[in-house]
Amino acid sequence: MDLASVIGYLMCFVLIIISIMLSAGPTGIKSFIDAPSMLITIGGSFMVVFASNTIESFIAGLKILPVYMKAPASDTASIIKQIVELSNAARKEGLLALEGTAREMEDKFMQKGLLLVVDGTEPEMVKSVMEAEIDTIDARHKERIQVFEDLAAQGPAWGMIGTLIGLILMLKNMSDPSSIGPSMAVALITTMYGSMLANWVCFPVSTKMKKRNDAEITLKGIIVEGLMSIQAGENPRTTEEKLKSFLSPQQRDAYEAENGSGSAGGE
Repeated sequence: MDLASVIGYLMCFVLIIISIMLSAGPTGIKSFIDAPSMLITIGGSFMVVFASNTIESFIAGLKILPVYMKAPASDTASIIKQIVELSNAARKEGLLALEGTAREMEDKFMQKGLLLVVDGTEPEMVKSVMEAEIDTIDARHKERIQVFEDLAAQGPAWGMIGTLIGLILMLKNMSDPSSIGPSMAVALITTMYGSMLANWVCFPVSTKMKKRNDAEITLKGIIVEGLMSIQAGENPRTTEEKLKSFLSPQQRDAYEAENGSGSAGGE
């Protein structure tokens, strides 16, 4: 579980509740709950985005919410270590010796690339196939993230639509001056719901998933670079140093502390 995502969501909710209670007391929370406003703002936002997508792409987009709550599984340092081990094995036993290892891999992307290498596919073709798959993955992820970006854009707009509806109804019923204040308050609740939908729910999801997508695309680029080095028969130590250049200084220090500054064999 991604603690930053969970804690961030919960603390936003807690801070809002505390602020309301400090200003209006425990009973003041009821003033911010209005079912018609929720229907207009949340329902309107979701239905417009639904209408802007196919059913499949809309559902696929919503499915990234539980993914957002989970910590990313991929570890760049462990991938580099695995590639270096493959490079050592290929250098000592030949590329064909990697076939058994490739078929047992959990990472389907690396498995596909390594099997292409073992099968003797031309390097240019291997790189072309792998980069095409990276582009496809990137496009698919961006399409799903776009659902939450669209929801973030529609939330405030439908909040304003709800406010306008509330103001129109209020202005058509001006016979009772005492009702103007409460009616205005209800009209403004939709604006609050729209802002909360955009900034509390959708913005964190789209922003974090963009960063995760960028990290995944970079990681797959590292895999391609490593496989190309293995196929070219480069020295494992050279391969390791090349791949370590993708790590941040902190990640590089941690990698070297765990594996040594020159863990690859150089025979």
